[in-house]
Amino acid sequence: MTAVLAAVLALFATGCSSDGGGSGDEWALKPTPSSGDASPGASASGGAADPPPTATPVTPPDKGSVTVVSTLTEGLRSPWGAVALPNGDLLVSSRDDGTITRVGGPGGTRTEVGSVPGVAHGGEGGLLGLALSPGFATDRQLFAYLTTESDNRIVMMRFDERKPAGKQLGAPDTVVRDIPKGSTHNGGRIAFGPDGMLYAGTGEAGQRELSQDRDSLGGKILRMTPDGRPASGNPVPGSLVYSMGHRNVQGLAWDSGKRLWAAEFGQNTWDELNLITPGGNYGWPKAEGRSGQPGLIDPVEQWRTSEASPSGIAYASGSIWMAGLRGERLWRIPLAGAEPSAEPQAFLQEKHGRLRTVLAVDGSRLWLVTSETDGRGSPGPGDDKILQLEVR
Repeated sequence: MTAVLAAVLALFATGCSSDGGGSGDEWALKPTPSSGDASPGASASGGAADPPPTATPVTPPDKGSVTVVSTLTEGLRSPWGAVALPNGDLLVSSRDDGTITRVGGPGGTRTEVGSVPGVAHGGEGGLLGLALSPGFATDRQLFAYLTTESDNRIVMMRFDERKPAGKQLGAPDTVVRDIPKGSTHNGGRIAFGPDGMLYAGTGEAGQRELSQDRDSLGGKILRMTPDGRPASGNPVPGSLVYSMGHRNVQGLAWDSGKRLWAAEFGQNTWDELNLITPGGNYGWPKAEGRSGQPGLIDPVEQWRTSEASPSGIAYASGSIWMAGLRGERLWRIPLAGAEPSAEPQAFLQEKHGRLRTVLAVDGSRLWLVTSETDGRGSPGPGDDKILQLEVR
């Protein structure tokens, strides 16, 4: 193999940091320290050396633990988004099939509730994030982020569990349309914040310039009313844009202080965990990871793309918990207010393959959704799964 061909293959393997494969069949409970601030060396792609990382103070480790409670269910196909119903059952989207499945506890019984019309799966696009209306108990509205033939969009549907299985979803009403789509970098995570507003993480669809284009919905975090109007108090009146300069946001969570955190994919060097400030510019494509450039907000934590490629995040037990796809591990980032209180710790490293979504059940339990059937994993028996974890 020529050196040029090797470099091309290496770039392809890391150019979208959700790449990676492999799976495991044992639990790993011993934390592994992050090397996001390790000494510079060869990049994950095997190409040129990475730039020197930004130095951070060494903090005594705050030892956490992860205990496996159960495997809730197995045999899911390309699971992506997940939300918990008021009774504790889960609704899980299938990216590739465009369907939503109800998973009942404690036995993990699966029932398809319906298909979402208009979903066009391709590459990283399809039926992605899910969210329940803050008034779900009365309005029964389920929100979904999906890829169509022309765009990414957010829709809402009435969920009526009194109807027969497979026919429990009403016709979708479009909430927001014209979010840029691509074969990669479609974003897709949606969540309602403590303020009752709907937030969405979008990607730049492979068009880097969109992240710095204030008029584009690509490469942004959006904030809106449940019917899709720009929320009051947004940085620019009349605009959905809440923050910009993002590459591909797939993780959104609020801590106990109602601060918004977001995880996003880097390209070849640094994946990021960011504390979101309204109107903030998080750098892409001017910067990847910490740069110290005036006018750009540096990430709170960063990881080599081979160690993370983060998708979903959740807050529980005083920490952000971050699911890694290519990194095949669950990261814990202990917080003290708006700052980490200790170095990140890794759990379940390379034991259950790619990890897509993490959902907080309560203050000490998580649901963890694997992602081995997304076309980049190595599916094993039972994939994909939902694992129940107890964390401290």
